[in-house]
Amino acid sequence: MTKLKLGPLEDDKPVKLTVELPAAIFRDLKSYAKILARSGGTTSSTDPGKLIAPMIERFMATDRAFTKARRNAAQDSGVVERSG
Repeated sequence: MTKLKLGPLEDDKPVKLTVELPAAIFRDLKSYAKILARSGGTTSSTDPGKLIAPMIERFMATDRAFTKARRNAAQDSGVVERSG
């Protein structure tokens, strides 16, 4: 079984955002969606567009420099940071 970085997708209230992707990235995104659907035991393909937000979330969550800068910015402004 393939161990993907993304697991099951959460159903959350979306915010509409339009992005343009290079064709090669979109093809890879469609392939990722198919593999994710198969590894989850379903036969239906996941909508590739629904992968973008979890991928960005995962990327930011694992970016140590971003996490540190965000923590420092929150401390400087006195804002309480929300956790994942």
